[in-house]
Amino acid sequence: MIEIVGKIGSMALIDEKHRDIDYNKFAMIGHWLRPGTVWVTSGAVEIGRLDYIRRHGCELVGSGEEIKADYSSQGQAILMETYRRFIDARYSVRQVLVEHDHFNNEVSRAHILSLLSRATEQCAIPIINYNDAVAVEELRKMEISALEEAGKSHVELVDNDETAAQIALLTGAKTLLILTKLDGVYRDINDPSSLITEITGSKEEVLNKIEEYKNGCRGASRKGANGAFAKLEYIKPCVKAGVEVIIAGARHDIKNVLSGESPRTYIKGV
Repeated sequence: MIEIVGKIGSMALIDEKHRDIDYNKFAMIGHWLRPGTVWVTSGAVEIGRLDYIRRHGCELVGSGEEIKADYSSQGQAILMETYRRFIDARYSVRQVLVEHDHFNNEVSRAHILSLLSRATEQCAIPIINYNDAVAVEELRKMEISALEEAGKSHVELVDNDETAAQIALLTGAKTLLILTKLDGVYRDINDPSSLITEITGSKEEVLNKIEEYKNGCRGASRKGANGAFAKLEYIKPCVKAGVEVIIAGARHDIKNVLSGESPRTYIKGV
């Protein structure tokens, strides 16, 4: 049984001062991960970018989509190798690269669920990332548009926060944990004392509060990221399904975040 789906953002895995991987973060995550947990990770693009600069002394030039694909394919191997280094050697580690169409197709959804369920039974830890190396934005938009015209429900997975939320729904996880550079969701991003520690109540009440708090959640940690505004939007299906959601800072020990000893935003509708 899958208890927790966790996710960490790209910049939370980077030591900005030294422009390198934050190995302490990987160690903290790796030492905590156990079978029964599914881990969704960003970071391949940024880690690939830093690795390319380190080797060649400059950044890639060209179209944004091509650069993103090239950095992702370079960073993905480093990302997985780093997780493997810090996860308990008793456990297998399995990379799972997903795309939006996998979640808009019932056969693919069933296949992914079976894969993740077997991992738990086989003492393996799945590490999931969106497959930026082969994703084509124009094609994704066309496919989503076709589903909308047909009146079919769909997801786009433009962000790994959405990927993590969809994995939590798919697996029936009890908890969705989202780790970021900040300690949670704030009423005012410029006021550290405005952290929203809890969003609870009936499901309808929680959804209404989410809409209210979204208005104060503008800004993101990097270009292309969507910040807390998008996180709150993506977790709404989880709230409807009764999944508890925790948004917290990656600088804190995960055990303390889950227990409530560290600052966090706890979201649950009943």
